Amino acid sequence: MSAVIDRVLEAPPQAPGNWRRPGIEKAAPASVFARPAEGFWRTGALASAGWVALGLLTIYWPNKAVGFSDWAYTDEFGIAALAIGAALLLVALLGTRAGRVARALRPAGPWLVALPVLFALWEIATAKLALLPTPFFAPPQSLIETYIDDWRRLGESLAHSARLLAHGFVLGALAGFLTGVTIGWSRIAGYWVHPVLRFVGPVPASALLPLAFFFFPSSYAAAVFLIALATGFPVAVLTWSGVAGVNRNYYDVARTMGASERFLVLRVAIPAALPQVFVGLFMGLGAAFSVLVTAEMMGVKAGLGFYLSWAQGWASYSNMYAALIVMALLCSGLITLLFKVRDRVLSWQKGTVKW
Repeated sequence: MSAVIDRVLEAPPQAPGNWRRPGIEKAAPASVFARPAEGFWRTGALASAGWVALGLLTIYWPNKAVGFSDWAYTDEFGIAALAIGAALLLVALLGTRAGRVARALRPAGPWLVALPVLFALWEIATAKLALLPTPFFAPPQSLIETYIDDWRRLGESLAHSARLLAHGFVLGALAGFLTGVTIGWSRIAGYWVHPVLRFVGPVPASALLPLAFFFFPSSYAAAVFLIALATGFPVAVLTWSGVAGVNRNYYDVARTMGASERFLVLRVAIPAALPQVFVGLFMGLGAAFSVLVTAEMMGVKAGLGFYLSWAQGWASYSNMYAALIVMALLCSGLITLLFKVRDRVLSWQKGTVKW
């Protein structure tokens, strides 16, 4: 102890603000312009270069006119690409200081690099060199023209499709869920309903389109029935599998504590089967969407499927591509929403659900 005291007393005096423990050097002051090693986003800078190159290519490479003067909104598309490139460059330079924007964009970095390359190939093959025949193939700026000039009709078609899909999907999901719980819990119900499911379920719902339009009073009601049928089969099968696969020990423990049959179904069987139920909902959503488009193209006089059929009849392929993108966004958004609902409902099973 005395040796330590002597060493401290022999150390040179220092100003109070510069005091440090013996053996530890004072860290150099951080520069205002210092950037953490992981701060600069290289992928974002590469994506920025790609979008800037796409914008310059679009603006300064003249279009090859085939049968008409020029493609509209070419300069606007190029300016939009330049703006995206500038925004990505700013985010890349700010790095971690960009906050939520950086955290949201970094996982999509490779896609942000690939998209301008794909758009550039599309632009060159259509507007610049006319390698792909018109009007079957149109450049990206034709989509801008469609969304600006025909946004009202596209919006109405989207609203009709969303309403029809919601009615059919909700009815099919409820019917499939109740059917699956019933046949998974009751052997008598399973004996009678299971053969019907095996016979009717594999038949594509779109194959029943003529019969549905004959028996139902309107084409809208027929489309709702077909969408519900396409949704209900996977939901019923997966719910039945989930209920039937519940560990019997859960029931034994609950019965030991005096649980009723109703409690076993509502508090044991259904919660344990919910992961399988959501698998069925995801499968049913995909099937419902395909039937939705078919029904709208064949009989319903509104919706995105009807819009597709109309655009194809008038050889307006840019409108068709615009509608396809809207449909893809609608389906992707609904799947994302269903994932959010699943995460909220199954929050008590966090760590066990791996999909």
